Amino acid sequence: MNSPSDALSDSLESQQVAPAALSATRPMYWSVRREFWEHRYLYIAPVSVATLFLFGFLISTIHLPSRMRSLSAIDPAEYWKAVAMPYNIAAGLMMVTLILMDVFYCAEALQSERRDRSILFWKSLPVSDLTTVLAKASIPLVLLPALTFAMVVAMQLIMLLVSSAVLVGSGVSVAAMWRELSVPRMWGLLLYHLLTAHALWPFPVYCWLLLVSGWARRATLLWAALPVLVIGGVEKLVFHTSHFAAMVGTRLVGGGAPTDFTAGDMFPLGPMTHVTVVRFLSALSLWGGLAFAVICLAAAVQVRRYREPM
Repeated sequence: MNSPSDALSDSLESQQVAPAALSATRPMYWSVRREFWEHRYLYIAPVSVATLFLFGFLISTIHLPSRMRSLSAIDPAEYWKAVAMPYNIAAGLMMVTLILMDVFYCAEALQSERRDRSILFWKSLPVSDLTTVLAKASIPLVLLPALTFAMVVAMQLIMLLVSSAVLVGSGVSVAAMWRELSVPRMWGLLLYHLLTAHALWPFPVYCWLLLVSGWARRATLLWAALPVLVIGGVEKLVFHTSHFAAMVGTRLVGGGAPTDFTAGDMFPLGPMTHVTVVRFLSALSLWGGLAFAVICLAAAVQVRRYREPM
């Protein structure tokens, strides 16, 4: 006959459940979520900017019917520019917000956890330094461009619906406006522009900021800009040129990317814009920059592994 202790042991063993295997992507998923928990401005800033712009746009619709009537007799190319201007401004404003968020996020991503000493807690978890750094690098490369695209699409859709309602209420046809804007094509060009000119192209700059963020004790932006200033100053003194500083600056804002956009357009969303993916992906400047980004990320992993709290 089994003793009461044996029966209790058998009961506990029967209730035990084998631990679930940890998914390979789960640490990355929660590491990315952690970034949005700790840096709430990543979604508060674009929502605030979009809300302010939409408020101003709603006020401007008071004059929309009269403006659309005056545009009916002008050249079709000028008509498109006039109609699309608010939508281009909305996209451009969100792109500027994206650049600012990328810069400030990367400049403090690895430094902030050392400054508030939370690095001691995060290092106690079963998450490697590589996973942590890659999660931080995915914010400017994937997450923020995707969020910006979603915000711009939502803004432009609201603008279209409000404009259509105002025009219909005033007895003005909306067919010409919808035809000229070509919304699906405009959104496709926007997505391509965000992924190329504002994600892959400036990615080396963001990785450099991440590396300096993990190394510097304070003033990350100053330390990150110092090599650019020194190299640019030497180049100016010796060769009387400023190619290096211009290259870094234009790369940061998405300029100089090997993409075919209509010359003279404020934003690459025009009807004459042509996209050549092969030209972009085959550019040596793109792959050279990405190779530099990989080196910076590998160095950032090593820096985080050995840097102590401040």
